[in-house]
Amino acid sequence: MSLRRLYWTTLAGQWRGGLVLLLCSALEGVPAFFSGRLVELAVDRGFAAGSPATGLVWLGLFGLAALLGALGSRMVWHQLGQVVEPLRDELVTAVVRGVLHDESPPRNQPDASGVARITQHVEVVRDATGGLLVQARGTLVTTIGALAGLVTVAGGLVVPVAIPVVVAVTGFACLLPSLARRQRAAAIAEEHMAATAGASLAGLRDVVACGGEPIATLAVYEAVDAQARAAVRVARSGALRSLVISVGAFVPLLLALVLAPGMVARGELTAGAALGALVYLATTMQPALRGLAATASTVVLRLLVALRRLSETARVPAVQDGDARPRGSDVRLRGLTFGWGAAAEPVLRDLDLDLRPGDHLAVVGPSGIGKSTLAGLVTGMLTPQEGRVLLGGVPVRDVPPALRHELVALIPQEAYVFAGTVRDNLALFAPGASDAVLLAAVTAIGADDLLRRLGGLDGTIGHGGEGVSAGEAQQLALARVYATSARVVILDEATSHLDPPSEARAERAFAARDGVLVVIAHRLSSALRAHRVLVMDGRETVLGSHAELLARSVRYAELMQAWAPVTGEAATEVPLPAGNAVPAGADVVRRHRVSRTTRAS
Repeated sequence: MSLRRLYWTTLAGQWRGGLVLLLCSALEGVPAFFSGRLVELAVDRGFAAGSPATGLVWLGLFGLAALLGALGSRMVWHQLGQVVEPLRDELVTAVVRGVLHDESPPRNQPDASGVARITQHVEVVRDATGGLLVQARGTLVTTIGALAGLVTVAGGLVVPVAIPVVVAVTGFACLLPSLARRQRAAAIAEEHMAATAGASLAGLRDVVACGGEPIATLAVYEAVDAQARAAVRVARSGALRSLVISVGAFVPLLLALVLAPGMVARGELTAGAALGALVYLATTMQPALRGLAATASTVVLRLLVALRRLSETARVPAVQDGDARPRGSDVRLRGLTFGWGAAAEPVLRDLDLDLRPGDHLAVVGPSGIGKSTLAGLVTGMLTPQEGRVLLGGVPVRDVPPALRHELVALIPQEAYVFAGTVRDNLALFAPGASDAVLLAAVTAIGADDLLRRLGGLDGTIGHGGEGVSAGEAQQLALARVYATSARVVILDEATSHLDPPSEARAERAFAARDGVLVVIAHRLSSALRAHRVLVMDGRETVLGSHAELLARSVRYAELMQAWAPVTGEAATEVPLPAGNAVPAGADVVRRHRVSRTTRAS
């Protein structure tokens, strides 16, 4: 499904709100249709006929029509959010999905261009859609009402008034392609400026340390200048557009002022009809035409440009999901290869690995070597460039998302908690779980003291996790997944803010569930508790037990000896192995070289 199709499908799904807007539009158009006619009657049958009271009555009806129109406008604004807000939610989802599936994303730092797409382009689409539903719709209703009223009051003025309007609209249509190109160029320049400034600010310490301030400053200045030039070009096109609009808006009024006196003198119009025609043109038609042209040249153009730009970067969910059904919860990796970008050195190359229910695997290695990337591949969030990830004998990406989310759970380092009750946070992935199940999960993880401090399951958590520390948020995230039926659980440094005893209790609790447990180790004590350890060091990926790897793997022994003196925890003391010998019990899963500059999680 394309993004434009998603746009129209989402709007069509809000048909009830659209129907209310249509009814409100009819009410809003009441003064546009009756204004000139009521003024004509007030003059011809009231003031000109020597009956001021009658004229005031007609003017009073004019005021009543204006009040009805104002009521319609108020109802329009009241209903607008029910149509526009669901659209924004869908677009933000599409943008986030596009950011997550970017082939060359900025790793370990914010995606400034992705943020720009959400805060600029999505908001442009939202505001433009709201503007069209309010302004263009109201302008169209007003214009139709004014034309219909003008025909009933002064039909002889319709043709000469329509000629300059047609000329102006035609000229304006010829300007639209140029306006669209310049608006798109301005949007791309805004994204480039945001990405350049975001990259410079995110790496400010490195820039200063390397003495690269002049280069970084020049890059930001060039991006700002490019954005300014694009904005100036858009402004110049806007000025020309305003000139064309003025021709279509003011010339009809001037023609009416020139022609009306002669038509009154010849008896073709009454004085009241002439005044009513001027009311239609000056107070209704002219503002309507200017508003319609302004909306088409700014709102519509920005809407089309933003949708096109979002279509180039966002991802819309596929219509058909996979329908494969896993046979069990074992995980098999075969020939797995993945790199961040087509030209980047793979962080995983030709990796084989088997995990069965009851397995407890720890993944260790230097930061940035690809451990979190491995987690993303196992969960199906990332697609391997080569090889396969099988869940229960079927490709994990072919498993329907809803079923995959039930079977596989990933707990990241940054735990997510939201404003609401503790029960709501714990039952996020298991909404049907009973209080007994939630309490058992809390106890298993060792978070009973935290639950009591928060006031039990009915206790509340503030916005952004207010009142909950980073470690407590991790405990809630662990208990949240423990309460689910997930058979494959991956802890991606999910206990980094816990003290060692709490970390050990949480890992043992998940290991006792008899599913597959993968722990991306924050502390090497996790390797001591695991059945097997996968060592990733950029040269080779080695699999074995703690004792086997400690005896034979140079990298693993170095990591253990560097960790134990700092933490005070004891590791089995053996001499460092000579060379890269690996025992028969340890599997060299696959040897591969990894560039130290490769972007990896």
